This record gives sequence, structure tokens and C-alpha cells, in this order.
Amino acid sequence: MAQIQLKTTLPGPKSQAALERRKNALPSGLAKSTDVVVEKAEGALVWDVDGNQLIDFAGGIGMINIGHRNENVVAAIKEQLDKYIHTCSLVTTMEPYLELAELLNSVVPGNYPKKTLLANSGSEAVENAVNIAKYYTKRNAILCFEGAYHGRTLLTLSLTSKYALFKKGFGSYVSDIYRIPAPNTYRGIDGLSEEEYVNYCIKKLDEAFISQVDADSLAAIIIEPVQGEGGFLPIPAAYLHKLREVCDRHGIVFIADEIQCGAGRTGKLFAVEHSGVIPDIVVSAKSIGAGMPISAITGKAEIMDAPHLGGVGGTYGGSPLACVAAIEAIKILKSDAFLKRVNEVGETIRTTLEKWKTKYSLIGDVRGIGAMRLVEFVKDRDSKEPDAEATLEIIKDAVANGLIMIRAGLFSNCIRLLPPIVITDEQLQEGLSVLEAAIARAQAKRK
Repeated sequence: MAQIQLKTTLPGPKSQAALERRKNALPSGLAKSTDVVVEKAEGALVWDVDGNQLIDFAGGIGMINIGHRNENVVAAIKEQLDKYIHTCSLVTTMEPYLELAELLNSVVPGNYPKKTLLANSGSEAVENAVNIAKYYTKRNAILCFEGAYHGRTLLTLSLTSKYALFKKGFGSYVSDIYRIPAPNTYRGIDGLSEEEYVNYCIKKLDEAFISQVDADSLAAIIIEPVQGEGGFLPIPAAYLHKLREVCDRHGIVFIADEIQCGAGRTGKLFAVEHSGVIPDIVVSAKSIGAGMPISAITGKAEIMDAPHLGGVGGTYGGSPLACVAAIEAIKILKSDAFLKRVNEVGETIRTTLEKWKTKYSLIGDVRGIGAMRLVEFVKDRDSKEPDAEATLEIIKDAVANGLIMIRAGLFSNCIRLLPPIVITDEQLQEGLSVLEAAIARAQAKRK
């Protein structure tokens, strides 16, 4: 039986009415990648207000790895609601905060004492991590990378790349932030092997410490082990090891932003584990809350203890409702059964995308790790000129046929696949078929 069941065209009449209300009530700068208006969601399925049943390949931009409305998460929230909602960690001590912190301290990579600070969003987590690194090192400079996305607060927007979409009109920005290219093996240098290209990037990193900022002035280097918004670019292990070496030599705090690529999405609980590199601080958010707003900063105890008493915290950080959701989510995310399923889903997607690459010249590259997969569309495979227009066309086509999808990439020419890992084989295959049909129609139009 088909998992996608459409009773109306999308958007249907009730959805159109809600979208009109959105236009009148919400700021126009709040973008949306689809016209889906949600009535309910469960597992990997979403129902809209017109009764259409859709398959979710976006997962809340990687927020719903364990699926919509996981029963353990829902039960934990309901149980906590019957006790108390929130009393503020700056005023009282709450058991769920302690339990979640202890759990994160135990699962984050690194055989050393750790401590965890909780916040509400990925942006808050990054901001706290950077501020703690500055306090600990008594330095101000931060190194980040092209294609990075770290958030929308003033500090994190300063760290974020992709100027026109995220930053235009919001300056000026935080000073003492230095940005260099991240290794992108798809768009490397002609004539160089992948290994030679990564070595070239390492050489350019060393040059940056001469041309841009002295390494001894850096408080932190922050990097996504797999870039999310930048286009699901896995950072080569050799490059991450080089960053670790530099940080060790110069007393720099290594911050791994695992907000999108963590929470089991790549087949390990944290993406950085694929490289064997141990960060000083890991920031987590999105899927650790299974849909609840929560983020975490977990790092070496001596670094996390650096700020003075009262120097960190916030009113809603460590909300008990979000904490109990995260505790249940992480229990699932770290389980062998879940990570095994991640790799099964990822392998199905990988083999399918590889076949598409041989069939459709619109596809320039397919890449990713585990179940964090992406298709990049180009106008020409030789020049690799991005085709953002085709990408948007394909997404609109797929959504109209019942598949929820979102874009990615520095040039907005990629489609990211982030289905909930609880997706069934039947749902996964049907969703991939819908996407392929949309790609085929876009390809035919251009011949």
C-alpha cells in the first residue's frame, strides 16, 4: 500500500487558508521550504490539514532522527508535566538536568573528566562554547570555515558563511573572526588527487597562520565534521587531525559542531568519531531533543569550569521537559540497534543515489556519510556550474507529489536527505522513487 496518500493537490484548500494567515501574521523573512501545513506527524509520516499523508525526507532539518512523536519521548514528557514544568537552573537544581548532563558526559568522545552546560538552541550552544573558549584561553580570535553554518545570533551569524541568504543587511559583525576554505573534494583543484588536494588544504591552513592570524592568538577553531548547510561535505580525517595537532601545539580549543551531523546521523553517535579525533568541546542540538528545544555544550571539565560563578546560564536552559525528552532520545540514538539501522538506511540511499548519478547528467555529485546524504545538481558536469534553478524545481515537484524535502549547499544547488531513521524500507523506497521521478522530469525538460 502506498505510504503517500494525496486527497487534494498540494497545498489543499485548508492549507492555502493557513498559508494566507502565515503571510499576514508572520514576517516575510521567515522562509519555508514547502507549503505543507501540518496536522499531525508520527514516525516518518506527516499528515497535513487537508488529510494528505506525506513522507518526510527533511526531518526538521535533521531534528527528528528518532522519528516524530517517539512513544518513549512522549511518555517521559507527560510524566514530567505531572511533576513540574520548570523552576530555572539558575535558581534550583533539577534532576533531569543532572541526568542528561551525566549521560552526555559519558557518551561524548574523550577519556577525560567532562562537564555539560544546557541551552535551548544550536546557536546558543555555539555561542556558549566560543565564549567559554575565550574565557579559558584569555584570547579573542576564532577560526572558522567557508560553507559553515553555526547559527543566527550576532556571534554565530558572524561565524556562519553564505552571506546573501543569512547575513546580508544584518551587519556589522563580531571582530576577530577568521575564515578559510574548508576542504571540498568535489570542487577541488583539477589535476590533483584527493590526497594531494587535502595536503594542499593543509598547506593553506599553515599559510593562514601567517597571512591572517597567529595561531597563538586563537581561542578556538570551530568546525562541523560534516558540513550541513554547506552541502554535506565530510571533512577529511587528515584535515581534522591537522586541526587537532595545531590546537594541541598552540593551546587552542577545538570545538566540534555536531548540531546537524551528530545524534547518530552518520552511523556513529558523533560524526567526529569517524576520524578518531577528540575535540575539546562538542556542541549538540537538533535530534538530541527529538523535537524539543534543547542544546548542549559538553567539554573538558577544566575548560567548562573556566568562567566565573554566574558567567554562564539562562532562564530556560535545561528545561526539564526538554531534558527528559533528550534523555530518552539519546538512549535510543546511542544504541547498537539504532546505529545499525542508520547504516542500513544510509546504504540504501547511497546505492540508489550512485545509480542516479549514472542516469542523470543534472547530477554532479552524490555524497555523505551514513544516513546523511545529498545530491548536488549542476548545469554541466565538466564545469560543475551549480544549477540552483533545477534544484528548486525538483523540490517543488517532489513536494507536490507528497515528499517533504529541503535544499542545502553553498550555492543552494543541493537536496539533502535527512529522513527519520525509523523510516520503513517501504517508505524509504517510495520516497526515493518520488524524488527520482522529479529529477527525471527536470532532466527531460532540459534536453
